[in-house]
Amino acid sequence: MTAGQYSPGPDGQREPGTTAAGPTSPGGTPESYGNAPSYSTGAAGAPVSGTGPAPAPAAERKVTRTGVIWAAVVAALVLLILLIIFILQNQELVLVKFLGLEGAVPLGMALFIAAVTGGVLVAAAGGARILQLRTNAHRARVRQRG
Repeated sequence: MTAGQYSPGPDGQREPGTTAAGPTSPGGTPESYGNAPSYSTGAAGAPVSGTGPAPAPAAERKVTRTGVIWAAVVAALVLLILLIIFILQNQELVLVKFLGLEGAVPLGMALFIAAVTGGVLVAAAGGARILQLRTNAHRARVRQRG
């Protein structure tokens, strides 16, 4: 940097510790920043870096598919453990009647079977709707082409 210039920060303002003569140390003498990028302002006054993009902060982490899968597996295992605890704590036999059939089943297992059956019905309805939407989208693409 030459005398009379300063290094503006990302917001266009002079960075702390710089003077018109350049960066200063606590003693007030100019020094080099080393590998720090030098900024200059572009046409719109936005800072432009001559050394490429600034490095990402250490606290910012990239979310990967593997990380999401691991998080889902951990969440599923926690839910499975809670479900097992629920079933084990509800072992009283209850009388269940369905379409003329009758039987005694542990309460926790009866509730689990009901929940799984409801989930299967919701998944079947959702799958049918997705197939319907895909078919409609495919027909629309075919009509646009020809």
